[in-house]
Amino acid sequence: MAVLRAQVEDRLREIIDPWTGQDYLSGGGLRELRVDCEGVAVDVVLGYPAASILETVRRQIGEAVRAVAGGLAVSVNVSVNIAAPASAKGNRIPGVKNIVAVASGKGGVGKSTVAVNLALALAAEGARVGILDADIYGPSQPTMLGLQGSKPVSPDGKSIEPMEAHGVQAMSIGFLVDVEQPMVWRGPMATGALEQLLRDTRWRDLDYLVVDMPPGTGDIQLTLAQKVPVTGAVIVTTPQDIALIDARKGLRMFEKVSVPILGVVENMGLHVCSNCGHEEHIFGSGGGEAMAQDYGVPLLGTLPLDLKIRLQADSGKPTVAAEPDGSVAHIYRVIARRAAAGMARLAAAGTGAMPRIAIQNT
Repeated sequence: MAVLRAQVEDRLREIIDPWTGQDYLSGGGLRELRVDCEGVAVDVVLGYPAASILETVRRQIGEAVRAVAGGLAVSVNVSVNIAAPASAKGNRIPGVKNIVAVASGKGGVGKSTVAVNLALALAAEGARVGILDADIYGPSQPTMLGLQGSKPVSPDGKSIEPMEAHGVQAMSIGFLVDVEQPMVWRGPMATGALEQLLRDTRWRDLDYLVVDMPPGTGDIQLTLAQKVPVTGAVIVTTPQDIALIDARKGLRMFEKVSVPILGVVENMGLHVCSNCGHEEHIFGSGGGEAMAQDYGVPLLGTLPLDLKIRLQADSGKPTVAAEPDGSVAHIYRVIARRAAAGMARLAAAGTGAMPRIAIQNT
């Protein structure tokens, strides 16, 4: 049986998880391997949500093991366990395992649309997900989630119950003020409001809290990085040079405060005419990929410039909820799985310590 066990282990080393880039044995995914006269039992645990691919992974492992099992019965179980970073234990937001900051450095690149669809894609893959609208001055998530005009409740006068839409928990300053009321607040007031929204919301057992960041690299971004254990950041850009300049600043800001970069999302990469099918790179091409290569981070995905994406977000039913089996929803699912796999690698490696904020002359 020792020989058979070694053969099974060799087979598991040959199977590379395409999302983590690691094999299931050395990558820590193998929870249990039992080899005896009754057969071979393999128990594999994935560290990222993968509802749509669990059966594919189970079948792949089963075929590899049966090739060396010599006719013995083979049992394969594949499950998901999403962990929190070890560094987050001392300063965690109650009810939240991982915090994902979605940032751009510049407005108008579709960051909020990417953030809400990322949250919905993670939920569609089986995770428990929330979204926090951190744009105090221009909240857009209430509209995108179809919750405009809704008001959260406070059961004890101190904490707030999150709103919910499309299976995702949500909180925004937009739920608490009139839609036309401008937030004429200085920086400390805005950052104080963000902290309250984060810590006073009664998040319910979230695997991921997606934070839709405001544009720029100012007070709110630094407050989030300094006081909250952010697992990683996703940078959204368009291929246009002027957008890439600011996206690079946003990426460098997270690097300076030691927040891991999960990857880059290139939005509005290609436009296909709805009348004639002509393809055109309106904002240029390849900018997001070049940026990812320059900084040694993954390109999580490239999204098209599509009228339906805007219409669906404006109507309160974003693309992943409106057309879950569509081609654009598939791209969002791939982006979500790549980002989540990056967080799983960080959790397994024990990295992602709380950053030390220092003021430097730059």
